[in-house]
Amino acid sequence: MTDERTPHPLKAERFKAFVDAVVAIAMTLLILPLLESVSEAASEGLGTAEFLGEHSGQLLSFGLSFVLIAAFWMEHHRMYSRVEGMTGPLLWINAGWLLTIVWLPVPTAMLGQMEGDAVQAVLYIGTLILTQVTTLAAKLYLLRHPELHDFPAEEMRHGALGDVAAIILFAIALPIAAWVHPIGYYALLLIALTGPVTRILTRLPR
Repeated sequence: MTDERTPHPLKAERFKAFVDAVVAIAMTLLILPLLESVSEAASEGLGTAEFLGEHSGQLLSFGLSFVLIAAFWMEHHRMYSRVEGMTGPLLWINAGWLLTIVWLPVPTAMLGQMEGDAVQAVLYIGTLILTQVTTLAAKLYLLRHPELHDFPAEEMRHGALGDVAAIILFAIALPIAAWVHPIGYYALLLIALTGPVTRILTRLPR
């Protein structure tokens, strides 16, 4: 007779649906400050061009964070499309990943509406670093538990090196954004070098 008190493991498909829902909500939250700004602009009698000019910072921060969350989600979706089972530690690693995604709209709103300072850069880019760190942690865990997925080990290692490269580039961008004001958040364009840095890391001794 089956013991009804025995907990059933969480299926991977249920977990993936939950992640998709949380990410969709986080991406939606990014637009809320802009909607409030539209209402304020309408009450002040501003025209469309005036609104776009006065709120260009908000528009840019929204677009930047939307693209970054989309990129993080696409990588997450690609990886977990071949994960067949979930364990407690892997769920907690992903809870950390989701925490960074849900938190990102807060520093995004600061970036778009407040004067820039070093603490703001630490909050924003630091969140991106933590997102990448939790992504790396999940890949390292899956490397040690091949029974949970059907990824070739070499492909998973290459993906982990890509995460390391992105962490390095985000870490370089952080002090530039915080203290080199003429460049500021344009330093995040360094992330385009992830491919070349990954290839360099691949050549290093294991």
